[in-house]
Amino acid sequence: MKLISWNVNGLRACLKKGFEDVVRELDADFFCIQETKMQEGQATLDLPEYEEFFCSAERKGYSGTAVLTKKKPLRVQYNFGEHTDEGRGIILEYEDFYLVNVYVPNSQNELRRLDYRMKWEDDIRNLLVELDREKPVILCGDMNVAHEEIDLKNPKTNRGNAGFSDEERAKMTQLLEAGFTDTYRYLYPDTEGVYSWWSYRFNARKNNAGWRIDYFIVSDRLRDKIVDAKIHTDIMGSDHCPVELEIRL
Repeated sequence: MKLISWNVNGLRACLKKGFEDVVRELDADFFCIQETKMQEGQATLDLPEYEEFFCSAERKGYSGTAVLTKKKPLRVQYNFGEHTDEGRGIILEYEDFYLVNVYVPNSQNELRRLDYRMKWEDDIRNLLVELDREKPVILCGDMNVAHEEIDLKNPKTNRGNAGFSDEERAKMTQLLEAGFTDTYRYLYPDTEGVYSWWSYRFNARKNNAGWRIDYFIVSDRLRDKIVDAKIHTDIMGSDHCPVELEIRL
């Protein structure tokens, strides 16, 4: 089974940059999207082999998630808990697993939204643990954190900034310690210089001054079923690139 996750930084804009061609080329069973920046119906996808599920923010042109799937789910849940207005989560239930696609809130400049981010992190972790009691979980999305120094080009100068604050990194550690595995680091614990996001400023992508903030994370008991994890740094169309998980389920 093949899954893709991609923060498209505006689906309507990405459609003009070859989004559908990328979906066809990668030919995944699931294509999970973050930061759609649109309401359902504001764009039409020519991807008839996929069923589409959109979770949009109340505020137009902001946030939003979507899942394109070739496999019909038993049940779909949009958002979770009290976090209902920004379209940051979709949960698809299948017979043998849950698929959870999230767009984690950015803590913003000077960490001014850090308190909300910490609440969000605790709530999503509690939900994942609860789901994991029923059946294994595959979590993916833009987590808006580089977990370790190996996960970004310039850790020393970014220490304490949004996405690399001690608080955010600690929450990722807590999540993994709650029974979950970062699939890319599980397979490639020492691989450096492979990132999934680059700022549009300072020729960051050209210079590969990036961050790995997009993840596939699975329940620990799925570890032996992981086939591969990839980061498609050559695929353009957004300031993020797609990440991939291949798993036997």
